[in-house]
Amino acid sequence: MSALLIAGTTSDAGKSVVTTGLCRALARRGIAVAPYKAQNMSNNSMVVPLRGGGYGEIGRAQWIQARAAGVAPEVAMNPVLLKPGSDRRSHVIRDGLPDGEVSARDFTDGRARLAASAFAAVDDLRSRFDVVVAEGAGSPAEINLRDSDYVNMGLARHGDLPVVVVGDIDRGGWFAACYGTWGLLDDADRRLVAGFVANKFRGDVTLLEPGLADLARRTGLPTYGVLPWHDDLWLDSEDALDLRGRRGDGGATRTVAVVRLPRISNFTDVDALGLEPDLDVEFVTDPARLAAADLVVLPGTRATLADLAWLRARGLDRAITAHAAAGRPVLGICGGCQMLGRTIDDPDGVEGAAGASVAGLGLLDLATTFTAGKRLALHDPAGYEIHHGRIAGERECGPVTGTMVHGSLEDDATRAAYLRDALGVDSRASFPAARERRLDLLGDLVEQHLDVDALLALARDGVR
Repeated sequence: MSALLIAGTTSDAGKSVVTTGLCRALARRGIAVAPYKAQNMSNNSMVVPLRGGGYGEIGRAQWIQARAAGVAPEVAMNPVLLKPGSDRRSHVIRDGLPDGEVSARDFTDGRARLAASAFAAVDDLRSRFDVVVAEGAGSPAEINLRDSDYVNMGLARHGDLPVVVVGDIDRGGWFAACYGTWGLLDDADRRLVAGFVANKFRGDVTLLEPGLADLARRTGLPTYGVLPWHDDLWLDSEDALDLRGRRGDGGATRTVAVVRLPRISNFTDVDALGLEPDLDVEFVTDPARLAAADLVVLPGTRATLADLAWLRARGLDRAITAHAAAGRPVLGICGGCQMLGRTIDDPDGVEGAAGASVAGLGLLDLATTFTAGKRLALHDPAGYEIHHGRIAGERECGPVTGTMVHGSLEDDATRAAYLRDALGVDSRASFPAARERRLDLLGDLVEQHLDVDALLALARDGVR
């Protein structure tokens, strides 16, 4: 069935935004549309049911895109998820389940099994949906990786997918980035590139028209539209490139300091707090910034023991302890919850040397033991679990609270109760409603500023 690939001149160029907006726009037209990304590299993941029972993981972006499309998220939408554990190694989630590790060298030498899963998944989706909107990763012009690529032009060649290249024009150099991307591809890849999209434009679009015409003359390809900059447009983040604070409406009365751990994961847990007009949410690494905050959040991490050592090296442990001793609230989520306990044991070497035992911050009377098996679970009305650590003991002590459930604050009632008890603040936002407004806004922008009819025809007919 029909499909197209949304590629980008760089990471964070706007691939996820365009893919999500297209999913919402096409779904509004009554088209059965599915998002897809062959490979994500992100520590922000979501839990989804597996067809045969149990649960698996996919990247957060594809989960949101499925919501935009109005379909149930599934592992075929993101068959390969790499969760970085260091600069050179990543944990592999293949078809939703753990599948060992991959090194930087493996990215070029040993990815055949990952490519097989990626191709099988996109073929499966195309057999069941009217349109598949696939999202690339990084840039399709990473010519050093082309021989083993299955995410960008390798994927396009596999499925004969037309490719639209998106660039962030707010950064500058958009014309050069688009032309350079097209120019670096070999002829067989280049024939699949159908055109371009500009993202995050500020100003009068007529000023771009001479350049758009010249780009078309040089490449023979059209620009399918120019998406404007919009202050209210932000989605659940996929990776730390988008890790920034969430500010209130200027009248915030409380500050939330989220510890920006080196291997932070699922930091979208605090997005719901960022919607509250009475809260300013900031990500910090400075003990003084923690000391000044009303609420401290220790978020999830892909490497609890390593990030706990980092925390101590910077004196952040003392700042957190002092914050709690002063009777001010501390919230630990998943790995952050484990850090707040008495001990963390790793008998099987899940995170490092087998038999490691490390003291936690001692603010909660609980003990964590890492096990090789990963716990995945969904919670009602909101929240999910993804962790190796099994904890035993109390998850609350005075102003200190721990939870192993990601996403629980997205439930309005749960968040309202916590803010009232911890900060004496009344919730004044609805996260589910805000998410839908953002998705609708994105769908509106895509319909208004991109040639959706032409993109749909491109998906159906391919590059001619």
